[in-house]
Amino acid sequence: MADRLQTPDGAGWRQASDVPSLADVFRSVPVVAGGSWLRRLIAFLGPGFLVSVGYMDPGNWATSIAGGAQFGYALLFVALLSNVMAILLQSLCARLAIGSGRDLAQACRDAFPKPVAAVLWVFAEIAIIATDVAEVVGTAIGLNLLFGIPLEIGVIITALDVFLILLLQRLGFRWVEAFVLSLLAVIFACFWVQIAMARPDWAGVIAGFAPTREIVGNPQMLYLALGIIGATVMPHNLYLHSGIVQTRAYGSSLAEKKTALRLATTDSTLALMLALLINAGILILAAATFNRAGHTTVTDIGDAHTMLAPLVGSLLAPKLFAIALLACGLNSTVTATLAGQIVMEGFLNIRLAAWLRRLMTRAVAIIPAVGVIFLFGAAGTGKLLIFSQVVLAFQLPFAVVPLVLFTANRKKLGALVSPLWLTLLCAIVAAIIIALNIKLVWDLLLG
Repeated sequence: MADRLQTPDGAGWRQASDVPSLADVFRSVPVVAGGSWLRRLIAFLGPGFLVSVGYMDPGNWATSIAGGAQFGYALLFVALLSNVMAILLQSLCARLAIGSGRDLAQACRDAFPKPVAAVLWVFAEIAIIATDVAEVVGTAIGLNLLFGIPLEIGVIITALDVFLILLLQRLGFRWVEAFVLSLLAVIFACFWVQIAMARPDWAGVIAGFAPTREIVGNPQMLYLALGIIGATVMPHNLYLHSGIVQTRAYGSSLAEKKTALRLATTDSTLALMLALLINAGILILAAATFNRAGHTTVTDIGDAHTMLAPLVGSLLAPKLFAIALLACGLNSTVTATLAGQIVMEGFLNIRLAAWLRRLMTRAVAIIPAVGVIFLFGAAGTGKLLIFSQVVLAFQLPFAVVPLVLFTANRKKLGALVSPLWLTLLCAIVAAIIIALNIKLVWDLLLG
């Protein structure tokens, strides 16, 4: 096993990875060697769409709603920029997985000294907890809006989703992907029906995709921009993608790996373009309703749901909003569980039952969520969602920088090392993220 997981020349890593990522589903999805390119692509479609879930989770809703309500269509450029960043970085994840046979967590453990790997593991766990907080709150809000379940009870109910995940994993990884794809279709349909009802200013929408200096110059806009980046380019997605790509049985020859890399990159690019449509849809809906009506301080998902009907003129709109929110929460539950498993197994080289791992992370997320609800009520959940996304933005460099370094190292990836242009682009992405974080800290220190 160790030999199979090594790079072609067997060099570049401090130690071998003896156990593959997600061993129970490793290479479990067959890939037809012959046939048309489209047929092979269909076999690869799935991992990218699981990754795309992280780019439209409930935390993203809070930042996009706040951004659209306060600044109209201006932050659409940030959504576009973060999506381009995501496409580049997720392509590196596929390259790392296929070229080295490791997920990002395993690569960090195998490449760095133990103290460095331990610090990176802590940061990865913080990112997953922040992600889980957003899912807990978002799912609880969805249950409240649809069925009137109190937020406190809804937060506790979210712990039961572990049984859904166990069932899907037992049926097979393709069932997991089918579940996620079905809910993605529901989310997409719900939002674009609402947008059709809201009748946005399409000229303003197009202008919003152009950059503006105010995004960096205005601390409030920068704070929300960082939140959008944190909600879009998410640290746990980098670990997730590098693990689930290896569910495909793509072969071991260099030619087969190169084909697998092209197909995996196409899969993630298509999925992230869908994510952009949904992310932009959330922001456009907020701009076309709340900002246009002068409600520029909307940050709470519950308030947004309540205000939609009178602003859009239809009782269907808030129902679609709540359905999409619940679907996002359920989807995020599946992907965050897988990411948490990959991080713990990869960094610590220990195996826990899926239900135990899920209950551990969910318990850590439920505690702050329940605390905020009891102390600040439903109004505090919106601020908690936005804060969790800013936390994710601060964790990004600790996942992005190792990813760029690994994929640029020929000793570690052999013939599948990143081309210079891709390394430079991804290095620029990492620099932009780090620079935005420094700027935000500076502004916060100066008040």
